[in-house]
Amino acid sequence: MTNRLQDNLEAVRTAVQQAAANSQRKADAVTLIAVSKTWPAADVQALAKLGVRDFGENRVQEAIPKIDSLSDPNINWHLIGSLQTNKVRLIFPKVQLIHSLDRWSLAKELERCAQRLGRSAECLVQVNIAGETTKAGLPPSLVKEFVETVSADCPHVRIKGLMTIAPRADNPEDVRVYFREMKALFTDLAAIESGCTMQHLSMGMSGDFKVAIEEGATMVRVGTAIFGRREA
Repeated sequence: MTNRLQDNLEAVRTAVQQAAANSQRKADAVTLIAVSKTWPAADVQALAKLGVRDFGENRVQEAIPKIDSLSDPNINWHLIGSLQTNKVRLIFPKVQLIHSLDRWSLAKELERCAQRLGRSAECLVQVNIAGETTKAGLPPSLVKEFVETVSADCPHVRIKGLMTIAPRADNPEDVRVYFREMKALFTDLAAIESGCTMQHLSMGMSGDFKVAIEEGATMVRVGTAIFGRREA
């Protein structure tokens, strides 16, 4: 199992390096998040021993026991799936970054929990860049106003950038335009006084992360290319 993970990880790291070079950046400018959804804590531990520090989980009910069983201070946990407001108090203390801030009610609940715990809630705003009805996220036209409102009214919620999920495509080149649009939105927000820090641009998964990096991603969320095909 470890050999499989090691071989897959090396292949992904090589692809990250090449894509970063194509965009005239260094590979260490891109954070590789291993998406460990449905995979056991033992696989996470094996990858941690290979130097992976960032892991992404989609489901709160699966993430909590996995995080608790490892209790590894060297691992950064990312909540990359949709987050219900009634589960904020359960997951917020256990993750370093929430990628799926997409509505006012969630921002307010994060503010409440963060204030109670005396710490900040670091988040990315999820953007529905292609306007797909099946995906969560704000339309690009509403992102600036949302960011400004959250930054003004929720002082414990720290917006650190943007996240998107591109449409499914057999050819990664077909979604390059969406990554390019996300980069432009990211750059525009970074250039104005919006009360947030545009530090992270989370986009790209197993099928399209190389194109995402070439278009400016600073974080890529890779599951299948590292772990293999999921059982569920």
